Amino acid sequence: MENLKKTPLFDEHIKLNAKIVPFAGCQMPIQYTGIIDEHKAVRENVGIFDVSHMGEFFVEGEDSLALLQKIVPQDISKLSLSKAVYCQLTNKNGGIIDDLIIYKLDDEKYLLIVNASRIDEDFNWIVSNKDNLNVDIKNASDDYAMIALQGKYSAKIIEETGLSEDNQPKRFSIKETRIDSIDVFVARTGYTGEDGFEIIASTDNIVYLWNKFLEIGSKYNIKPIGLGARDTLRLEAGMLLYGQDIDENTTPIEASLNWSVPKDKIEDYNGKNAISSQINNGTDKKLIGIKMIDRAIPRHDYEIYFNGKEVGKVTSGGVAPSLNANIAMGYVNNSLNFSTGDKINIKIRNKFYSAEIVRMPFLKYLR
Repeated sequence: MENLKKTPLFDEHIKLNAKIVPFAGCQMPIQYTGIIDEHKAVRENVGIFDVSHMGEFFVEGEDSLALLQKIVPQDISKLSLSKAVYCQLTNKNGGIIDDLIIYKLDDEKYLLIVNASRIDEDFNWIVSNKDNLNVDIKNASDDYAMIALQGKYSAKIIEETGLSEDNQPKRFSIKETRIDSIDVFVARTGYTGEDGFEIIASTDNIVYLWNKFLEIGSKYNIKPIGLGARDTLRLEAGMLLYGQDIDENTTPIEASLNWSVPKDKIEDYNGKNAISSQINNGTDKKLIGIKMIDRAIPRHDYEIYFNGKEVGKVTSGGVAPSLNANIAMGYVNNSLNFSTGDKINIKIRNKFYSAEIVRMPFLKYLR
């Protein structure tokens, strides 16, 4: 792991006896006390995550809106001050280069949070779309680090840092403020299906904030959370993982992200023709939710069968600790018109195991 980056919190993970693995070019904790234990901590109390591997871009200038309108299907003109929106960065064919969150910090200033594995690709793509627009695009990923607090007591912890409940950002909003004289962005966003916050601060100050949150959170049974539980939490919440559930050969419509793509956006954007065609005419494949009936665990790339024929593949799957079930997402042939309740089979080591198609997010419909 010599050539991998370390986040500013690496030494804190070692002190907490984390098991370290390579992830998206970084040395990251996969677990501390155990995936199930950490998963339950977030669902029942509160967890703290190091998400400093993620990327931060600032897009600023009089043409910042015009640039963003060109590179994502979402209508950024409807984004009010301090609000956030989940977006996809699309290529000319409508394929997803990355999925990201865009926050509106000011009338001509936006913050983009991008996936760790896609920082360079995203930045180069956005710059290549700049053309003659009057806009400054800054990759500030090395200057900032990020901590996530997720779970029902996360707001209590933020309150005890001095940000009263009335002053905390609402869901999918961001606030520039200070914690112990440290400049921070506090966003009410996350990747777990629980209420929570993502705190962005300079790399110099993140260790102090991490330990402060752990200290305040001790009365709420806070636990540090690794990548393992982060994955089970996001899977239960039906949240997609770039490189696994979506990629440049997948469109937002195929990925069942129709809810995020407005039909009435006037401005042209990369892939608009392909995406509009799929909205109107359908797709060849679609992402579905799967719940196992037989006792078996579905994993990435396992084949999906229907009536004895292969019809697709699992993209993400595993144990759902909060649901006492084994679940998965996967793409299937859309011409078969699958619907909720349909029975399918998952091929695991040359055996077939029964499953059914269910609605997502799993957390909402299977609880």
